[in-house]
Amino acid sequence: MSHKRIKFQCRVIDQRAGKDQPPLMAVSIHHGVVRRDSLTDDLPRAEDLSNYKLCETGDIVLNRMRAFQGAIGISSQRGIVSPDYLVLRPGPDVDAGYLHHLFRSAWFVGEMVSRLRGIGNTENGSVRTPRINSEDLLDIEVPFPSLNEQRRIADFLDVETTRIDQLISDQSRVISLLDERVSSQILGIIGGSRLAITGGTNISPIRRLLVKLNRATMATDEVITAFRDGQVTTRNARRNEGYTLATSTEPQGQGVKVGDIVIHGLDGFAGAIGDSEAVGNCSPVYHVCTPLDGGNPAFYGRLLRVLAVEGYLGLFASSTRERAVDFRSWDLFGNIPVPRVDIAVQHEIGESVVSIRPLRERVTRFNERLAERRQALITAAVTGQIDVTTARPQLPSAGGVSS
Repeated sequence: MSHKRIKFQCRVIDQRAGKDQPPLMAVSIHHGVVRRDSLTDDLPRAEDLSNYKLCETGDIVLNRMRAFQGAIGISSQRGIVSPDYLVLRPGPDVDAGYLHHLFRSAWFVGEMVSRLRGIGNTENGSVRTPRINSEDLLDIEVPFPSLNEQRRIADFLDVETTRIDQLISDQSRVISLLDERVSSQILGIIGGSRLAITGGTNISPIRRLLVKLNRATMATDEVITAFRDGQVTTRNARRNEGYTLATSTEPQGQGVKVGDIVIHGLDGFAGAIGDSEAVGNCSPVYHVCTPLDGGNPAFYGRLLRVLAVEGYLGLFASSTRERAVDFRSWDLFGNIPVPRVDIAVQHEIGESVVSIRPLRERVTRFNERLAERRQALITAAVTGQIDVTTARPQLPSAGGVSS
C-alpha cells in the first residue's frame, strides 16, 4: 500500500460565495456535514455570508478547530460553510468515503493532535482556540491503496459503523423513553395546576418549597457540575461537554452533598438543574438547595428542569445574554411560582427518577465500549490491519438494557 501526502491527492477549495447563497452548512461531530437549520434555529453569527466558502456535493469539509474531535464530513449537497473551515475536493484516484473514514481514525486523529496550534493541551481540555493549519494537515502522509480497494474499505466501514451506531442509538432510546415517561407525569402535574388552569392545584414560590443552602466548601478536589441533560455530578465522572463554565473567579465556592438540588444561575434555563449524585464543591453561580417539609430532591430537580426546558422559568428572567438566562439572584429565582405537589406523589416520581440512573450508567458504559470498537475498526481497516473482504467484526455483548 502506497503512502502519499494529502496535498497531492486532494485539492483545497477556497471559492467564496459572493452573491451565490446556497444553504448554510455546519459540520457536526455526530452528524457530519448537514444544513445548519437542521441543528439550530439560531441566526448565523455573521449577517453577511458573502465571504463564506462554497462546497459542492462530495467535498470533504473539516472544522479546523474541532476536526480532531470528529467534526469532519462529506457534503451531501451544494452549500456554504464558515470561512475558517477547510474544504477538500478528492482527486480522481481518491474515494471520498475512504478518506472520510481515514480522517476519523484514531491514527489520523493522533496525527492531527500532534499538529494542533493553540495554548494548552487537548488531553485535559485546557487548550484554547485549538486549530490545525491547512498546510500542516495537507502535509500528513496517509495510506492510499488502489481506488477499488478504497471503495471496498469505505463500503465495509459504512455497513459496520452504521450497525454500531444503530445499536448505540437503540440503547440510548430506551433510557430516553424512561425519562420521557417521568417528564410526562410532571407535565401532567403542571397542566393541572394554577399555572395552567383557573381552579387548578395550588402553587407556591420556590423559596417556600426549597431552602437555599450556604454550605462551606468541603475537603475534596471534586468539582460538581450541573449538565444540561439534568445530571448533576462531578466533571471527572462525565469527562465531556454539556455544561457552561462559571464566570466566577471562585470556582469552588460552596459544598454540595448527594441529594442537594443544584441550579445553575446562568445555564439553568437550558436544563442545567437536578439533584446531585456526588459530593464536591461548586461555584457560587449555582443555587444549592434542599426541600422543605420532607420534599423529594429528585422530584424537585426534575420539576424545575422540565419547567426550564419548556420555557416557563425564562419568563421571569430579569436580563438575558446570548444563549443564557440570568437567575443568579435567589430573590428573583426563589419567587417564581411552581406547583405544590403532595409529598407521596413527589416520592413516587422521585424514586422513578433515581431508578433510571443505574440503567443509564450501564448503557453509557456499553455505548462507550461500542464507540471504542467503532474507532478501532476504522483504524484497522484504513491502515490495512484487517482484510475487509474476509473480516467479520464481533461487537461487545449487550451490557445495557434492551428495548
